[in-house]
Amino acid sequence: MTYVLAVVLGLAAGLLAGLFGVGGGIVFVPALIALGLDHHEAIGTSLLAIVPTVVVGTWRQSGYGNVRWRAALVLGLAAAVTAQGGVVLAESLSDATLRRLFAGLLVLVAFQITWRTRRRDS
Repeated sequence: MTYVLAVVLGLAAGLLAGLFGVGGGIVFVPALIALGLDHHEAIGTSLLAIVPTVVVGTWRQSGYGNVRWRAALVLGLAAAVTAQGGVVLAESLSDATLRRLFAGLLVLVAFQITWRTRRRDS
């Protein structure tokens, strides 16, 4: 992967994270797979790459009073603990199965956003 492409991916993920609170994985994982990484490598790379975005995004959002620290701490700790099980499970699954599961997750998220938007507009 070229450095220019890495910078472009980082900029896109940072913009989406700051604007929508969307994790970089939504951008990074498909892009890294398209660049030739297998799903396992894309997930691991995405998780490490998003750490600086999370830190800076949280810092900036906290300046606006948009962070509920207690909820963030509980969510963060729970996610960190259960991520260990997720890694074990991911390593036991094939690359193709992980791709299908990730695609299904993206479809469910898109459906949920569409559903909520239509309900609010009614």
